[in-house]
Amino acid sequence: MKTSQSEVLASCNICPRHCSANRMAGGVGYCGQTAEITAARAALHFWEEPCISGKEGSGTVFFSGCNLRCIYCQNREIALGNQGQVISLERLSQIFLELQEKGANNINLVTPTHYVPQIREALLAAKKQGLTLPIVYNTGGYEEVETLRMLDGIIDIYLPDMKYRSAAPAARFSNCPDYFEKASLALQEMYRQVGDPVFDEGTGLMRRGMIIRHLLLPGQVGESKRVLRWIHDTFGDHVFVSIMNQYTPMPQLSDRPEFQDIDRKVTQEEYDRLLEFAELIGITQGFLQEGETAKESFIPPFTGEGL
Repeated sequence: MKTSQSEVLASCNICPRHCSANRMAGGVGYCGQTAEITAARAALHFWEEPCISGKEGSGTVFFSGCNLRCIYCQNREIALGNQGQVISLERLSQIFLELQEKGANNINLVTPTHYVPQIREALLAAKKQGLTLPIVYNTGGYEEVETLRMLDGIIDIYLPDMKYRSAAPAARFSNCPDYFEKASLALQEMYRQVGDPVFDEGTGLMRRGMIIRHLLLPGQVGESKRVLRWIHDTFGDHVFVSIMNQYTPMPQLSDRPEFQDIDRKVTQEEYDRLLEFAELIGITQGFLQEGETAKESFIPPFTGEGL
């Protein structure tokens, strides 16, 4: 298995896109990035699940670029690589240590897939310099198993999405009809690495394990039920499930008439139906959202803070 940055990025097949870009020579992958690490924010973040953020906050590093193309993406500007600044591998390692010094409960790697070789090296270097926090891998779920194996023994908490069970919505909303095929294998590899959840008895914070997120889309309750059914059939109560209603209709939908059906918030009735289904099939380890969560104000400012 290739593990070095130069080996992997010279013909990049890190993610299921398999675009084979020579990112080491300045080529740009489907993710929109070369081999240079680009990030948009590194700061304490308080809007993750309670066992991740806690009172002190999660030490999030938001990476620029993404291997998905979700039409409804809340972080669209950084996902497309339009925001962010280049940082060195050494600087990334130092950022991890600085977040630890600020009291972060963990290091939270947001949209990290296309930088796995660099992140791996930066984490190993930071651990040698005293990094002891749990490491969270926060991903859209569209991953290659071989890439995830590069992180075996390094990641403590996996925080993946499981967006779709069917090919049609995956193709329509995220341009990846093979999403479930790849994500289902990836999530099983993640669980193999971290196992059942472990919590700190004093703080209630997760120290190890997996939380699978699922965002309900407008008009997609049936698809969401299929996702939750697969999660529960596959993992039972060995993982936590975060069922989210925070879908926020973003400006990029306003001039796309073919997506007008999702240019609205999720209704309470839709969300209640999904929660009732989750209870019916026996999901007991999980998180739900209450109140008004569908707000652009919940999206952090990507101003380069902490970089």
